[in-house]
Amino acid sequence: MVELRRTFALVAALPLLARAQSPRITPQGDPSVKADSIYRLAVDPKDYPDYPVAILLDDGVVRVEADGQTSKTYRTIVQILKPEAEQRYQEQTFSYAPKHQRLTVNWIRVVKPNGDVVSAEPSHVQDSDIPAERGDPVYSDQKVRRVSLSGVKAGTIVDYSYTTEELKPFLARDFLLRWRVNSGPLVRRSRYVVDLPEGLKARVVEQNLGFAKTSQVVNGRRIDTWAAADVPAVRPEPLAADSNGVTMWITISSPLGWNDIGAWYATNAQSRYALSADVERKVAALTAGAKSLDDSIRAVHRWVAQDIRYVSIALGLGGYQPRTPDEVVRTGFGDCKDKATLFVAALAKLGVPAFPVLLNAFGRVDRRVPSVDQFNHVIAAVKRGGHYEFTDLTADILPYGELPYSEQGQFGVLVHPDGAIEEVTFPKQPLEHNATATSISGALAEDGSFKGAVIETAAGARQIRLRERMRHPLDSAAKTNIANALARSYFEGAQGDSLQAFDGLDLTATPRVRALIRTEKAAFPAGENLILQLPFRPMGSLAVAARELENAPKRRFSIDPERFWGYGVSQTELRVQLPAGWTAQLPKDVTASSAFGSYTAEYRQSGAELTVRHRVAGAGIVQPPERVRDLVNWLRAVAQDDARMIVLEKPKTAPLPKP
Repeated sequence: MVELRRTFALVAALPLLARAQSPRITPQGDPSVKADSIYRLAVDPKDYPDYPVAILLDDGVVRVEADGQTSKTYRTIVQILKPEAEQRYQEQTFSYAPKHQRLTVNWIRVVKPNGDVVSAEPSHVQDSDIPAERGDPVYSDQKVRRVSLSGVKAGTIVDYSYTTEELKPFLARDFLLRWRVNSGPLVRRSRYVVDLPEGLKARVVEQNLGFAKTSQVVNGRRIDTWAAADVPAVRPEPLAADSNGVTMWITISSPLGWNDIGAWYATNAQSRYALSADVERKVAALTAGAKSLDDSIRAVHRWVAQDIRYVSIALGLGGYQPRTPDEVVRTGFGDCKDKATLFVAALAKLGVPAFPVLLNAFGRVDRRVPSVDQFNHVIAAVKRGGHYEFTDLTADILPYGELPYSEQGQFGVLVHPDGAIEEVTFPKQPLEHNATATSISGALAEDGSFKGAVIETAAGARQIRLRERMRHPLDSAAKTNIANALARSYFEGAQGDSLQAFDGLDLTATPRVRALIRTEKAAFPAGENLILQLPFRPMGSLAVAARELENAPKRRFSIDPERFWGYGVSQTELRVQLPAGWTAQLPKDVTASSAFGSYTAEYRQSGAELTVRHRVAGAGIVQPPERVRDLVNWLRAVAQDDARMIVLEKPKTAPLPKP
């Protein structure tokens, strides 16, 4: 912490404060940064054997105007420590939207630590469109400037600076600034300068900073500077939670609130809810055979989710303004806001109130700093009986009322037609709701062959994988291939047959598949006995993970159990009818529960039937780093179930004949 409180010695902060204005960046450089002094901060690679680069300077200078126009200039001076980092820095890309942004690459050069120039400028520069992918295409007006460098080798320094200017914000006065101080490798010098009008009451959120900013107000402008020296490297840790006490962030937004953003979206969308006569007839036809209002809602949901193809359209204001339902239906495609708008408008014809909800599809919204830039997705909320039912119309294989797991428990802004908003938290299903179950049952012969069946089922957010496999109609060849793949995922060389599948796009169907299994090698001879190969993954390898955690440096990051087994439950069961009189040498049962999850393994023989059951359950509460010892102990407890096979003993005497 003492190092972080040091002054920004080799970056001339004192002249900057004396001028009381942010640096004016020119093609010749930043007058407040002495490049030769920064180059002399180069480190000895032997002192940092675990890192491919060291950041000598990480610098950002931002100027914001009251209307939300911004100019952001970033400079990075990076020392290449290992050959594996060369390719990463031989090519640089910068993205921008030319209709409302201007990009300037101020300079990019390769030098030696003594300042000698290896290459003074890029060898090749090209601007190009971002191509739209075929699967889930994204149409955008963004361009990419690609820059190729020569001479980038271990031992050299890459020094580059670029400026992006926001010329016309989509929402006036809106802006969002983010700066990460500890970006991974060692950062010798870090500086972030934000120049704002004095009267602009920006929202500022500092996270985990170990140093204070300095501020100066002159000529109606306030310049805030965050500067630190020798910011330690951040070593990645397994199961690290996003919310932690390590990552140092600075986040700044305009004084706008969520209500301003909701009102702006409502204005953009207010003319987009009218249905043409053709679309009204389509909605009427869809719901004509419905026996209840629930059936009608589900019919409209399936139509919008599955028959309207998903295509992301982020062209100018089109990234925030939905197209009309008529255009969406006529073209047969739409993005998230198009689909949500069509769904809301169609339900209105049924007399059902529904509303668009703004959110981030990855759950990365900080409620403290409202900004349009925090949102990248729109879903719908249907009001039923005093509560809301949420549905994501781009998740075409999730039944109505289910949300992708990444959206559950997250923040959203529900927008009413008059611009009023409700801040909502999406429901998070119970752990047991997200479940998978596998059952294998059959008979084992004395020659080690096995005949039986396997059944897989899934529910909640975990049904997506199974539904994706069954998305398209299956011909006989596809059924055979899937049945074989299913059988061989449990027994090497097994054959599958008689697949019983379901229609993955039928949102009323239970996600369930069944196939017959035949294998000649379920068990192998060992003298007069047999060794049965268990088809489920053993847990012994977790002892290695426990040892690595135990031997790691003192943990800094909090622990997210969801990164281990996820938020859900998995159950597996093996039931084998043994040859008459045979007995199994049963492994010990294992039960291990903790804040990080639970695990049980049971081994039973009742008569001729051998039963093996495993149950794995995740957990959803982030734990402090001090509990890493509890995690180690729990992993070792689970690792006690290392049963990979079971010895089956042949009876000593032949069984009596049946009367």
